[in-house]
This record gives sequence, structure tokens and C-alpha cells, in this order.
Amino acid sequence: MLEYEKSGELKTKSIDLLDLGPSTDVSALVEEIHQAEPLITASRAEQVKLLIQRLQEKLGQHSNHTFYLFKVLKAHILPLTNVALNKSGSCFITGSYDRTCKLWDTASGEELNTLEGHRNVVYAIAFNNPYGDKIATGSFDKTCKLWSVETGQCYHTFRGHRAEIVCLSFNPQSTLVATGSMDTTAKLWDIQNGEEVFTLTGHSAEIISLSFNTSGDRIITGSFDHTVIVWDADTGRKVHTLIGHCAEISSALFNWDCSLILTGSMDKTCMLWDATNGKCMATLTGHEDEILDSCFDYTGKLIATASADGTARIFSAATRKCIAKLEGHEGDISKISFNPQGNRLLTGSSDKTARIWDAQTGQCLQVLEGHTDEIFSCAFNYTGNIVITGSKDNTCRIWR
Repeated sequence: MLEYEKSGELKTKSIDLLDLGPSTDVSALVEEIHQAEPLITASRAEQVKLLIQRLQEKLGQHSNHTFYLFKVLKAHILPLTNVALNKSGSCFITGSYDRTCKLWDTASGEELNTLEGHRNVVYAIAFNNPYGDKIATGSFDKTCKLWSVETGQCYHTFRGHRAEIVCLSFNPQSTLVATGSMDTTAKLWDIQNGEEVFTLTGHSAEIISLSFNTSGDRIITGSFDHTVIVWDADTGRKVHTLIGHCAEISSALFNWDCSLILTGSMDKTCMLWDATNGKCMATLTGHEDEILDSCFDYTGKLIATASADGTARIFSAATRKCIAKLEGHEGDISKISFNPQGNRLLTGSSDKTARIWDAQTGQCLQVLEGHTDEIFSCAFNYTGNIVITGSKDNTCRIWR
């Protein structure tokens, strides 16, 4: 991020280093940026070079890291629904059937706060990353609540949905929270005043997944009606309807530069769409059962898919070819994610284990064992050296 002043106003501009790798020639890259970006003057070039070198070092870190169980948290008296980390991974939240959301300190495993007030299952939970000072909770009581991380105080209760809220997300600027519901609608809410901004109507069945793109001007919703809709987040208008899947949608998300959309479905396929015109560019096939989760790596070069057939696959976003098949789980894989460096994958399965995989070769590097029931949630922290797993055995485990 570059910060600069223009006629007395502080402005920012970002440079995406999506092609930076451990073997990139940093001097040549800085020269390239210097040519293209007038803000980076010759006197600043050395400073930029140092920053990029530090980033490059981070890309190479933790590659041979082995995770050890650090703490088992008996999180709630009733089953967990979801687990989410703040950006740095210093704390995380758990949602539960016991109607609460709890905030935990990752380093010590201590409970920091219990967010109480919902009258039914707390199902969807999120931090407003990268800031991490607010939490949103969506409940089967049809409301969403906004909380302070520091004090646990409830800022707003968003009311208006006519059925359970099952997914939610903050926009990247942390000015809006979006909620998706079994009532077939999504709603956008203003974080400052607690008012409803838009209702997104257009689906004919439950919305089960929603996400913003990185610039925050688009939002996508995936539904049991087999479609995904792209909306303009500034006007609430429908931009595209992505039609092509022949069963329920399980996941829908943008890549980092907002050019592609990836959708996963119960029809055993993933589809790749052009985000600008809504056209399908490729169908990723090969799984023998429903696709339960899918994701891009942080740069958008790789795609990972997880299936009820017990396998996961890695595809190249450019060639759409399958690069590796991840075999070893003995049950459904319901969660899959890349570490920030993009060289490791994490999967969580109904076989009670999570696994760490090499993202290039598909080789299983480690099995995280110990849970006594299925794992439905797992995530890396932002540096990639901590993993959290959440299980139907009512516990969370911290691995580091």
C-alpha cells in the first residue's frame, strides 16, 4: 500500500504482487514497478525493495513446519456451528447451538468473552478482517448482531429476515455486513447506524453462501435454487445470474483480482466464471460425489475442491487442468483452504481428522488426529503457523 498526499488529502494506492515467488528477482521487479508507478521515485526504490524482500522471505517460511497439538478447548455445552479467526490469528470465535458466540485468545487458549443475547442457534460468525475490532453473529432467531471485540458490547441487532440467517460477511472496508437467509433473500446493513441498506431479492430458494469481492463493489450469493447471483453492492441491483449448475450451490467466491468467480455444487462440479460478463469459462469435473467446499489460493492461481467422495483436487486457474489429487481421508471432506503462502492445503473431514497437504504435489504431509467426531471447520491463521479445528465433539483444537 502506498500512502500519499494529494491537495492536502491523504490517499492510498495498492500494488498487487500476485506473481511474487521465492525465486523472483526482486531488483528487476522493483525496476518494473518504478517504471510503471510515478509515486515510487528513485529515492523510494530502496525502501520498496526491502519491503518486497521481507515479503519474499515470508513466502518461504513454515514450509517444513510440523503442527503439534497445543490446546483442546471445551468450547460450549452444546455442539459448535462455526469457527473463525481474526486476521493475525491472535484470537478466534466459536458459534454454538447454546445460543452464544465465544471469543478466545489463541496464544493461551483462554476464553476472553461470551457474546450472549441470541434466542436460538448462533450459526454464522465473522470478524471484520483485516481490522478485527468487530464481530457479526447470524442466528436461527432470524437476527444478526454486531459486537465490539474489546468489550463484548452489542452495538446493533439487525432485524428483518423472515427465516434463519445461515451466512454472513463484512465488506472489505468494514462499512457493511451482508446476511444470507433461508427466506431466499440477502440483506446489507450499515455498521454505523444499524439500518438496513438493501434487500437483495431474486433467488427462489435458500441462500447458503455469500461473499464480497476484494474491492467491495460486488457481492455474490449462492442458493439452493442452483444459481449464483452477482449484485452491485453500491446499488443493490442484480448484475449477473450465473446459470449452469444442476443442483444446490455449496460455495461461491471471487479470486483476489475480482476477475473470476468460482462456484461449487452438489452436482459434483465446480464452475469458473468471468466476473465481468457472467459467462461460464470452464467446468471442473472429476469428483464422484457432491462438492462441499472450494477455494482459490490468495493470488488466484490455484483452485482447490473438496468433495463428499473423500478426495480433494487442485486445479490451475489458468489452464483449468487438475494438477493434483489429494487422497487419504476416509470420509467426506467438508472444508478446504490454502495457507497464505499458497504452498499448503488444509482439509477437514467427517473421518475426525484434518490433514495438511503439499499444494504442488498433493502429498499428505501430516494428519491432525485426536477429535472424536467429524471436523466441520478448520483454518490457518494469516502467517500460516497456527491451525484451528472445530469438531462435532464440542471441542476446538489449537495446533501450532
